[in-house]
Amino acid sequence: MQKLLPRLLVAPSFISLLLWMIVPLSMTIYFSTIRYNLLYPGENDFIGSMNFEFFYTDEAFWPALFNTLTLVGMVLVVTVIGALLIAVALDKPFFGRGVARVLLISPFFIMPTVNALIWKNMMMHPVYGVLAALWESVGLEP
Repeated sequence: MQKLLPRLLVAPSFISLLLWMIVPLSMTIYFSTIRYNLLYPGENDFIGSMNFEFFYTDEAFWPALFNTLTLVGMVLVVTVIGALLIAVALDKPFFGRGVARVLLISPFFIMPTVNALIWKNMMMHPVYGVLAALWESVGLEP
């Protein structure tokens, strides 16, 4: 009973997380084996691995895969190195270190949708955005 009770208590959350992972994976596998046309959503023919064969034989697939892996790799390198440098800089005591730490962690308290809207409307707006003002300050067109 000593070993069974903890497992029984953890079982509901374990099953929930397992379903949370298995259901989208199953749907992805299912949708990758059917022909889906947005014009005719009710006509879904099972085509098996023809979708995969189409991508492997397309000449744009391998350059797109290389570009994607390069982009992901560079983002990871920049993120890891930048985060490490910020962590090392914030580890040393200085005036305002607590405020700097709060400013760095505060974006995690904002919902991602709100954060995206702020970036879209305040930062990246082509006329009134901060980035547009930066581009105009150096004589470029936003």
